[in-house]
Amino acid sequence: MGILALGGLVTLAYQATAGPPAAKPATVQTPPSAGENAQAMVKEGRHTFRYDTFGDQQFWGGTLQLHDAIAGEDNGGVGGGVSPKTALAVGLKVDVNRLPASVRTALANGKVNLDDPAVTLALLKLKSVVGVKGFFNSDGTLRTVGIECALCHSTVDDSFAPGIGNRLDGWANRDLNVGAIVSLAPNLQPIADLLHTDVDTVKQVLAAWGPGRFDAQLFLDGKAFRPDGTTAATVLPPAFGLQGVNQHTSTGWGSVTYWNAFVANLEMHGQGNFYDPRLDNADQFPIAAENGFGHVRSKVDKISSKLPALAAYQLSLTAPTPPKGSFNAKAAARGESLFMGQAQCSTCHVPPTFTEPGFNMHTGDEIGIDSFQADRSPTHMYRTSPLKGLWSHQKGGFYHDGRFPELVDVVQHYNDTFGLGLTDAQEQDLVQYLKSL
Repeated sequence: MGILALGGLVTLAYQATAGPPAAKPATVQTPPSAGENAQAMVKEGRHTFRYDTFGDQQFWGGTLQLHDAIAGEDNGGVGGGVSPKTALAVGLKVDVNRLPASVRTALANGKVNLDDPAVTLALLKLKSVVGVKGFFNSDGTLRTVGIECALCHSTVDDSFAPGIGNRLDGWANRDLNVGAIVSLAPNLQPIADLLHTDVDTVKQVLAAWGPGRFDAQLFLDGKAFRPDGTTAATVLPPAFGLQGVNQHTSTGWGSVTYWNAFVANLEMHGQGNFYDPRLDNADQFPIAAENGFGHVRSKVDKISSKLPALAAYQLSLTAPTPPKGSFNAKAAARGESLFMGQAQCSTCHVPPTFTEPGFNMHTGDEIGIDSFQADRSPTHMYRTSPLKGLWSHQKGGFYHDGRFPELVDVVQHYNDTFGLGLTDAQEQDLVQYLKSL
């Protein structure tokens, strides 16, 4: 046997024992860092919060025909239309950064007719009306309209004019008269049908809400008024300062992601999927159970994929710092000592989140109030509210229903309920501390 033949046998023997050649390692994609991912999600979530309707224009425009009332008869709609002056009067806000320089100059010089609904349409085309999105036909007429998260949970700093300025995302818009806006819709019959009542009654309920209030449970249980005859609507809460907070609503429905899904599907009437079998309880939620609101399924889901980034943005919103000079620093220092000591506030409002770490829920009896609103939720309890940024949402009162007009009223309530023995001066010191948070 020649050398070449022997070499071939050796090669075959080696291949038989060594097996096939090793495959080349796959190219591994380096994932973005945690910081890069967080930044991308916050950016995406901010866009969703400010500009996404989740397809709810099919309800606000398509069903209720609200866009026709906004446009007015002269602009292809019905009635007198909604002028900028009217829009500002019901609490709608304008993002000054969406206005071209020429428009800002004309506004400053009084050369814009704020009584003309056509100007409102122009502002909608600029995407400058906070929380409201217009959809237009090719000829410029308003085809439909939808709402966004920012409608209730953003305002502006009034830096340009009252109601016109830089966005303040996460702030509660306590000027917004949701009931008055919805009442403008030409077709309220679907709401009346849902509630088993008539349109006139629906308008009476909406009128009772007033500025800065909304009733998210009305379409679940049909309870429009409290036993004392006052509206069952609650004040719009801020959406900032929720980092580390267990429950994100006043009666503990769930996390911020749960509430976003709940609101986007059931309140904004977007197109998505939502599941909560607690709403099958016909005794507590007769409207929801009758209409299957705990089992919403849509062929086109425009909500679910937006929830992660939306939550990331909302949880990035920190509570605003109190303006310089807005509280008495010396009194606040005394108030802090009371908060941590004699007043016992920190027992539940544990710094730095100013709510309990863990389960932060209490019955009405435990905090000395009725259980009406708590009993409209699955928990039958109230959440210990985080306190940072209290100074920014004093309008409309405190607690879930605004029952305490001023902070001192809240302090006096706990002083009486728990027998704290605080003097009037000590109560005022506590108020200054609360304003400093």
